[in-house]
Amino acid sequence: MLALARTASDCVLPVGKTTRDQRELLQEHVPGMRRFARALLRGDREAADDLVQDSLERALSRWHQRRRDGDLRSWVYTILYHRFVSVRHRLRRRGGHRSLSDVQEAEQPGVEGGQDGALARRDLVRGLATLSEEQRSVLLLVGVEDFSYEEAAHILGVPTGTVMSRLSRGRERLRRYMNGDCVPNRQPEVTSPQ
Repeated sequence: MLALARTASDCVLPVGKTTRDQRELLQEHVPGMRRFARALLRGDREAADDLVQDSLERALSRWHQRRRDGDLRSWVYTILYHRFVSVRHRLRRRGGHRSLSDVQEAEQPGVEGGQDGALARRDLVRGLATLSEEQRSVLLLVGVEDFSYEEAAHILGVPTGTVMSRLSRGRERLRRYMNGDCVPNRQPEVTSPQ
């Protein structure tokens, strides 16, 4: 088991077999990883922090597999995205559960005050939630985290043309949602009976 140390950005990184340089190199990517994880997990801060922590531990334990000439940022985002997909598939197989705090929060009003900015952010988050996972991931990587199309394609493991297509469709669906032109319907995930 790895010993843990809290960093200045309130992230817990393993200590012991890792070097200080490795931890420092990873630490600069933590805020962006948290943003990306929260967006993937639709605002669930606790699950996002767990995902980031798991991704950082995996990056440090597999540091020797990292390409020295490769982009560290792209590598850790790839790990984070693959961990997200793996956890999502595992939850889909087992069936998810909701904590009591999630149930209570869902019963609370969704608007905190009457400010237009808060409403716009809420609508944006809801609009992002209506996008497919593929469109949302591409939109967040390119639009929020400022990855190039090629870097996003590498992270997601798809061709660059697919990234461009998903980005275009995702932007258009989000634009229509934000303008109130239509409310995109998310297709429910279908599971086969066993």
